[in-house]
Amino acid sequence: STHECCKSILYYFSFLSYLLGLRQVGMGNLIKVLTRDIDNNAGNFFLDFENAKPTEAEKRVWEEVNEVLTEAVSVLQDLQSYSGAGEAIRQAIQHSNDERVQESAWAAVVPLVGKLKKFYEFSLKLEDSLQGLLEFLTSSRCSPTQHLEQEQALARQFAEILHFTLRFDELKMTNPAIQNDFSYYRRTLSRMRIINQTAEEHNEVDNELANRMSLFYANATPMLKTLSDATTKFVSKHAELPVENTTDCLSTMASVCKVMLETPEYHSRFASEDTVLFCLRVMVGVIILYDYVHPAGAFVKSSKIDMKGCIKVLRYQPPNSVEGLLNALRYTTKHLNDETTSKQIKNMLQA
Repeated sequence: STHECCKSILYYFSFLSYLLGLRQVGMGNLIKVLTRDIDNNAGNFFLDFENAKPTEAEKRVWEEVNEVLTEAVSVLQDLQSYSGAGEAIRQAIQHSNDERVQESAWAAVVPLVGKLKKFYEFSLKLEDSLQGLLEFLTSSRCSPTQHLEQEQALARQFAEILHFTLRFDELKMTNPAIQNDFSYYRRTLSRMRIINQTAEEHNEVDNELANRMSLFYANATPMLKTLSDATTKFVSKHAELPVENTTDCLSTMASVCKVMLETPEYHSRFASEDTVLFCLRVMVGVIILYDYVHPAGAFVKSSKIDMKGCIKVLRYQPPNSVEGLLNALRYTTKHLNDETTSKQIKNMLQA
């Protein structure tokens, strides 16, 4: 029939353009539309995490988010160099009646709590940025694949937020000084209030803020929790958008990262090996978000994320570079231990 003939011609051109390595978006989209298969090939394109620049349409959101991402660099530097006041605190506990030692410990802890306050306040900015990006990348004007393919600068920023989040949480998890310093600060402040009600003037954070910070730092992965709460909040706030708009955006991003990592043609386009770790972090980050936002999670058979494929990609990497990411999947996802998760996936993630 004429229809079959047209279809054959289209498939021929599609195959020919593939063989020639042509990546002409117009022709590609025409073929997709005519074969009614717009998102069957989700994730099979190169997302330029290294060089994507904003289009005119993306510019406003991009500039707002860029300010936050610029600050993210200094947040990570401060966290990386955070050595804590462990020795001063130990001395203060051992010499509880020595006023000079107490003052010395307090002087060491107060500026550190200033940093912890900065990290916490930054998490609120990150939450706002994520919601701004999701509004753009999940709108119903086109499919998730088209969003990510056509709005690469915003997709890159979304990826950078995820990359920052996992890096922040890795550093926080391996630094017990953070919680020790903050606990000491709060205990000392309580004592100061009992002795002297004017202690507020020495106070880096008021009581209400201290309570919120305590909840934040008590979490093993505070930034990831901030992002998953923000994504869930976004879905609730935008009831007019199908939840699939958000979950499909996440699953497509996971697929893009997986395909780029396992396809030599794409992999060879990375200018830096650091981009491999960047891709891995982003892939794990979107899996965790998807697992929190999708009612059934990321591990069920019907999940739009190829979990086995993603875990295999992680397993192919040098173990020391991905152990933290495998642990993130093991311990910070919501549905891994559900009965609906296949034994094979559970076994693949066993330490």
